[in-house]
Amino acid sequence: MFNLLIIFVFIIGYLAITLEHKIGVNKAAIALLMGGLCWVMNLMGSFPDEALVIPKFNEHLAAISQIVIFVLGTLMIVELIDAHRGFSIVADFIQTKNKRKLLWVVSGITFFLSSFLANMAVAIIMVMLLRRFIPDRDERMIFSSMVIVASNAGGAWTPIGDTTTTMLWLGKQISSGQVMKWLLIPSLVSLIVPLIYFSLSMKKEERIQLEKTDASSRIPGSRRVLFIGIIGMILVPVINATTQLPPSLGILLVLGIMWVLTDLIHEEHHFLKVPHALSKIDWASILFFLGILFAVAALETAGLLQTFAVWMDKYFVNKDVIVTILGMVSAVIDNIPLTAVTMGMYHLAQYPMDSKLWELTAYAVGTGGSLLIIGSAAGIVVMGMEKIEFGWYLRKISFPALMGYFAGIGTFLILYR
Repeated sequence: MFNLLIIFVFIIGYLAITLEHKIGVNKAAIALLMGGLCWVMNLMGSFPDEALVIPKFNEHLAAISQIVIFVLGTLMIVELIDAHRGFSIVADFIQTKNKRKLLWVVSGITFFLSSFLANMAVAIIMVMLLRRFIPDRDERMIFSSMVIVASNAGGAWTPIGDTTTTMLWLGKQISSGQVMKWLLIPSLVSLIVPLIYFSLSMKKEERIQLEKTDASSRIPGSRRVLFIGIIGMILVPVINATTQLPPSLGILLVLGIMWVLTDLIHEEHHFLKVPHALSKIDWASILFFLGILFAVAALETAGLLQTFAVWMDKYFVNKDVIVTILGMVSAVIDNIPLTAVTMGMYHLAQYPMDSKLWELTAYAVGTGGSLLIIGSAAGIVVMGMEKIEFGWYLRKISFPALMGYFAGIGTFLILYR
């Protein structure tokens, strides 16, 4: 009974999030309420052994806290770089005024950066960069949405590009060389298909006015802040892969270095320091992210994700179909528990390292989150930064993203014969 109530609360919560502007309630409030109620139902369902739920809650709290700390630290670093006009330095290297070309350039940069940087961090950086080129938010929406698609696609083909592939890599389901060999082209295809779709919809003569940064207007220390911020974020996944220290610790270390640096460079200019960057963070988006993660964790604790996976394994004989559906489900359910469930369902004795099942899982769960804006961490972060509505993304982006998703799977199946 309580499991049915959890499902009911989850569905109603998601519907309310999609209708945020019609009902007039902030999506962060809905997400927090949804996450809280799901855990209350878990607690009530375990009666009289409620104490069994608390350790599981604490486990999820630890994992979710690390994700939130990572996002918060990244946002603050990016705000510091932006306050120093660091992104103007990068923007000056992009010369094209053609909107079609800009869409391809930005998506391509995002794709390859996401292969070794955390895709959340890359999404934040690229949105801030886009603001330099396209000040009007409505005009920027397609570009920001393609950043989501590109960051998810880019993170799927390397072992450190996305949490999903990292989990499979550390679990010995995939090896770094094979996952890059088999998933680079399908991941590229999943990005190129929606890029072609939107390129065809743009008018050929559409151009943008690039604003060059006057060297005399640059802020002292801007190059140093940009360099340390970017290099620091590049080193975070490297440190994680080599030492197993959580990315949240790495990002706090980078933030600490930048805090000391900016305090030493600017004694009087408080708007260039970390406390000011902290004041510019969109806390509603952070809380929305928190609520969604707690709600998904409640579903996993209740065993609903495992039940769903077992049901699929029973009624769908073809493993390719199962993994494809799981990838689409990752647009609603966080890909971390979905990957964990898949790893629990199928064992290495039956499916050894680099089997077709594991390679396809890395692609499907990694790129499937692009189908909905709330389907990935990058999507949720960009949603908060750009105030993109769930319904707008569903109408404008989901279909071309779905075409790219299926095209990538088709490409993988052809290559993996």
